[in-house]
Amino acid sequence: MGDEEGPVLGSYALDVRDGRVGEVMGWVGRRVRLRPLGGGREWDVPQEHLGEAAPADVLRERVRLLNRDARRRVELG
Repeated sequence: MGDEEGPVLGSYALDVRDGRVGEVMGWVGRRVRLRPLGGGREWDVPQEHLGEAAPADVLRERVRLLNRDARRRVELG
């Protein structure tokens, strides 16, 4: 995933505790800060609970966000 300091900034990672995918924004010690792909509140993940996000996981999340935005546009109408 990255070197011993932590994962690469801007890469995608998986919070194995709940399955959320996020973009790596930074780290402090053994905690990695992730941001949701569609933006929003960042959260911290202990490095031992961090997994590699497969390309399919990232794509699935992006499609989910696009679908959500499309539904909102239709509702606003």
